[in-house]
Amino acid sequence: MLKNIIYILCSIIIFFAGVLTYGIFLNTRESTLEEHLSGQRISELQDINIHISISRLRLYVYSGDTLIKEYKAAFGKNRSKVKKNGSDFATPRGEYYICRIERDHKYHMFFQLSYPNEDNAAEAYKNNVIRKEDYDKIISAINKKECLPQDTPLGADIGIHGIGKFNFIFRNLPFIFNWTNGSIALSNENIDELAELVKIGTSVKITN
Repeated sequence: MLKNIIYILCSIIIFFAGVLTYGIFLNTRESTLEEHLSGQRISELQDINIHISISRLRLYVYSGDTLIKEYKAAFGKNRSKVKKNGSDFATPRGEYYICRIERDHKYHMFFQLSYPNEDNAAEAYKNNVIRKEDYDKIISAINKKECLPQDTPLGADIGIHGIGKFNFIFRNLPFIFNWTNGSIALSNENIDELAELVKIGTSVKITN
């Protein structure tokens, strides 16, 4: 009996070691942002904007209409196409902007998005998820180009962030594991690259 348990445990360890080794091999083939820019002969970046595709599990960075680089991304645990409230762990769809950059965060780095946007707020108000005073607070923050209030049922703690202390494991998985609260997660190394490009006000579009 003990022999069988040891055999099963060893098999599991060997399997996960093999998975991580394969993931590490795949990541060694990923070129850096500098190599991408050099290969495309891009010397000047302007109008940086981000497009995120949930179905493709990718974050794309553009300079104007020119694709600079794409990154693997993980999303919310809930794969619903509609984020109904702040605790359903779905990734919202829509057009946003980066409203705050936190460079020292539990997930390494955090770019807060201007969620909920006007469409999200209108849909929530129509469905009685938020009250009129919540809707008015959200619209007021949007008009001022601020981060959105945290104290409404929709929440506002949605952004693009790294992985944090488990970066080695999650970064080297050869598959995508969606684990966030609805935010978009990149590896610590990739969020560091992205930090060189984005700023407060950078537009972010999230689609299916």
